[in-house]
Amino acid sequence: MKELQELATESVHLATDNVRQGGGPFGAIIVRNGEIIARGVNRVTANHDPTAHAEVMAIRNACEVLDTHQLDDCILITSCEPCPMCLGAAYWARVQKVYYIATKDDASAAGFDDSFIYKELEKEPASRDIPFIRLELSEYNTPFEAWINMEGKTLY
Repeated sequence: MKELQELATESVHLATDNVRQGGGPFGAIIVRNGEIIARGVNRVTANHDPTAHAEVMAIRNACEVLDTHQLDDCILITSCEPCPMCLGAAYWARVQKVYYIATKDDASAAGFDDSFIYKELEKEPASRDIPFIRLELSEYNTPFEAWINMEGKTLY
């Protein structure tokens, strides 16, 4: 079993290597019982996918390897404090714990500032920089009713 410091160093090396290959400065690993299950690096520009952050990529890879949508027996080790999207992904994946190396302030100093997203979440939806406008439909609850009434569903 690898020690936590060694695992943390691996996430930083992933991030640094990714920069050398033209990617963003972020790397993440998913660990289960002391063994690395999956790795992820920032692939936003390479994949033309704004959701391809290192943590999300590592979570996707781990879920595929383990054939599950929940990583409740795993930890996430990431080279930087997760952004709001990656924070949400960690919660949805139900990881046991998140270890991070650099802080969101370190990321901000390098040009990766996500503080505006936290500020946006405090605003009323229609007042955000990208307005969120609810459309009224009489069948607004139909998908949820179908879910509630579905037998044999997989909960998450």
